[in-house]
Amino acid sequence: MEQVPFGPTSFPDNPEPRCPSLLLLDVSGSMSGQPIAELQEGLSVYKDELAADELAKKRVEVAIITFGGSVTVLQDFATVDSFVVPKLAATGETPMGQAVVTGLSLLDERKKQYRAGGILYFRPWVFLITDGAPTDDHTEVWNDVVRAVGEGEERRGFSFFAVGVEGANMEILKRLSPKRQPVKLKGLRFRDLFVWLSASQQSVSRSNPGDSVPLTNPIGPVGWGEVPG
Repeated sequence: MEQVPFGPTSFPDNPEPRCPSLLLLDVSGSMSGQPIAELQEGLSVYKDELAADELAKKRVEVAIITFGGSVTVLQDFATVDSFVVPKLAATGETPMGQAVVTGLSLLDERKKQYRAGGILYFRPWVFLITDGAPTDDHTEVWNDVVRAVGEGEERRGFSFFAVGVEGANMEILKRLSPKRQPVKLKGLRFRDLFVWLSASQQSVSRSNPGDSVPLTNPIGPVGWGEVPG
């Protein structure tokens, strides 16, 4: 695993509650061309939308892990002022299981930092986007990955969202995310997806930790997603 280090935001300078947003992005070879370009643009829109909200830019923390050939932490958890939109490049296979394990470990560490700093936090979001199937699902580790996601959801340790781009193995995503049905992206509507994600997290950031916040359904005639067939 490769890691690009980013220093955490200083809690004394910003004692606001945090809404952690972990993005697990498939950058395998099959994402080359227009898919990776649209995903790149979607990330830029995501940052701009968060930055336009005075409260969200203090509370939402974004981390980005990519998986394509290898698993790389491109962005450790940081508020939007320190969130650098990375340059994405598509290559290699799809080590999805390792990416999930790495991401949940990174999230657990950030939670420890919140607690040590006396920082309240909202239920974290883990957002997986893929156009394929894991190339590391043939090992027992994959069963551990599925179990870790299920247990994390059950104890409300995070909310796990799986999005399948055209070509994704939706049956595997259903197994990975049995509590929350995976959504299939309509075409390459990454921009709409990230606008929805930002708006949802803005709504959450305006609430109090532990509050239940209704989210706009992304599935429907005007939504960015659809129920997989």
